[in-house]
Amino acid sequence: MQPPVFHPDHADSRHSLPEAFASIRVPRDDTHWMRRFLSYVGPGYMVSVGYMDPGNWATDLQGGARFGYVLLSVILLSNFMAILLQALSARLGIATGLDLAQACRQRFHPALNALLWVACELAIIACDLAEVIGTAVALQLLFHIPLLGGALISSLDALLVLFLMNRGFRYLEAFIIGLLSIIALCFAVQLIAAAPPLAAVLAGMKPSLSILTNSEMLYIAIGIIGATVMPHNLYLHSSIVQSRAYERTERGRKDAIRWATWDSSIALMLALFINAAILIVAAAAFHTTGHQDVAEIQDAYHLLSPLLGLGVASTLFALALLAAGTNSTITGTLAGQIVMEGFLHLRLPHWARRLLTRGLAIVPVMVGIVLYGNASVGQLLMASQVVLSMQLPFAVIPLVLFVSDRKMMGSFAISRPFAVLSWFVAGVILILNFKLLYDTLAL
Repeated sequence: MQPPVFHPDHADSRHSLPEAFASIRVPRDDTHWMRRFLSYVGPGYMVSVGYMDPGNWATDLQGGARFGYVLLSVILLSNFMAILLQALSARLGIATGLDLAQACRQRFHPALNALLWVACELAIIACDLAEVIGTAVALQLLFHIPLLGGALISSLDALLVLFLMNRGFRYLEAFIIGLLSIIALCFAVQLIAAAPPLAAVLAGMKPSLSILTNSEMLYIAIGIIGATVMPHNLYLHSSIVQSRAYERTERGRKDAIRWATWDSSIALMLALFINAAILIVAAAAFHTTGHQDVAEIQDAYHLLSPLLGLGVASTLFALALLAAGTNSTITGTLAGQIVMEGFLHLRLPHWARRLLTRGLAIVPVMVGIVLYGNASVGQLLMASQVVLSMQLPFAVIPLVLFVSDRKMMGSFAISRPFAVLSWFVAGVILILNFKLLYDTLAL
């Protein structure tokens, strides 16, 4: 059987992210498995960036400071959901040669595609709001640069993407992985300094019904899911997995899907460590010391060193925030390009596409900073994650629909039990979003 029986038509026959398509060599089948795996390492870590961006910091900090370790179970659940959905995204891209946006454009009515594109752009704008504010706050804390100036500096990421992409996609991946290593190291040190009680941490990983009955806790929980399972990451992953020069045969695609799934699953376990560490440090430093009202990143920065008794803790916190914001703006820019190309089929020079997609996202961010300044950074970050969560169904439902379709995926369609699990995850996301919408309108 031929892998996918669904092929791109002539109008959409361009490869997703053409400058990177099949640009990274993959060793032959008789090469040691470790070398083959390492050749696929990269896209998963680029995707994992979105799962530990500054928006996650806002939700994790508030969750840990206000409710202690209770919401660790939500982080754990959302991470497993992310692993599943990103595996499906990689499968779609490798099996069909289409990214999620291109697949939507081919399968759906133009009116529905317009709705999906708008929803995804809103998600990218919400994500950029978190990323740019996070970067600006980090620059302010480390170098005393005003928020507006920091936001303008963060917009230069489009030039950084251009520079690294011109050197080769592997350089971009290496840069991302380097910054992720800095974030992990910074939080490992803070976690050791916080010395949280192991029993309380393990208890927090057990789901609690209070999360559903407490509206404030549920609001933050949905924000954590929105911050963890990023809708635009599903579009991004389905594109960048095609950067590997695997054989475009059934056997080659099957091999690529296996290694890409391992890559993203391992990378997302790193994201789980980072998110859990942020919440655990906040619970240990703030919740247990009577600082449950800490919601702003700036407040956390100023309190961490004295409360943990580690002078460098605050600096490590801000440095990790800067690395997270820089990483996230880079991958957000790439996702914006993929979404715009896939849905609108725009034919623009690479530099023009990146500046356009970055501009669409950063203008609302600049307006928000001018209007709100330092006063409501935490609220803006939290609201951005809830907006992301509200956009999730618009990406998750098409993704599960496509990978379950044998006419589209051929032998690579997911099995019936796997499809049931995937639809269950989509259903959970829908129910939580409807609950949030009801509670918001009822206020």
